[in-house]
Amino acid sequence: MDNSILVIDDEQDIRVLIKYNLEKEGFIISEAEDGEKGLEMAIQQVPDLILLDVMMPGMDGIETCEKLKAIPSLKNTMICFLTARGEDYSQIAGFEAGADDYITKPIKPKLLVSRISAILRRKGAANEAGSQESNAVNEKSIKIDRERYLISKEGEDMVLPRKEFELLALLMSKPSKVFHRDVIMNSVWGADVVVGDRTIDVHIRKLREKIGDAYIVTVKGVGYKFEE
Repeated sequence: MDNSILVIDDEQDIRVLIKYNLEKEGFIISEAEDGEKGLEMAIQQVPDLILLDVMMPGMDGIETCEKLKAIPSLKNTMICFLTARGEDYSQIAGFEAGADDYITKPIKPKLLVSRISAILRRKGAANEAGSQESNAVNEKSIKIDRERYLISKEGEDMVLPRKEFELLALLMSKPSKVFHRDVIMNSVWGADVVVGDRTIDVHIRKLREKIGDAYIVTVKGVGYKFEE
């Protein structure tokens, strides 16, 4: 196993705990003590996964995640939040920022290894599925470029957070087909991730803000479909 993981956390004991347990499993671990340093290291290393603490002095985890997601070279890097119980930041806020998953502190080593392995399996499955599909999915005025992780609307390129991109790509893969909510959840977030019912709705809302309300149609009590 040679997956590389960047740990961004201001608590040294947390970084030591994670590094020790993950290196035993064959992961390649690097560390950063704050968001700014983490951004620099992520650009230099392009890790497979970033473990990102939510509550950090200066640039917190939410802001750091948003900046990481805006970097094109990190489009295939998964981001998992480390969040303590009782923190003000909600699960929805983390997913809105572009996170792929979260792990709750205090960290249990066996659960940590299991969760990270599941996240990286999802990444591998998504990359394999993407390579089997055409590089670009074209639907009239909206186009998806999977290689560059861009969408184009009427010739104007946009960079979307990973989950928004995957959600739109799923809906556009079969125009006019109604995708049930559980199908969307399993396809975009994976069966190993437990998220709230509002997560899909939040991502749909943000997509509509960017591409317009007309393209994504709500089918009440069922799910969503793409129309153009």
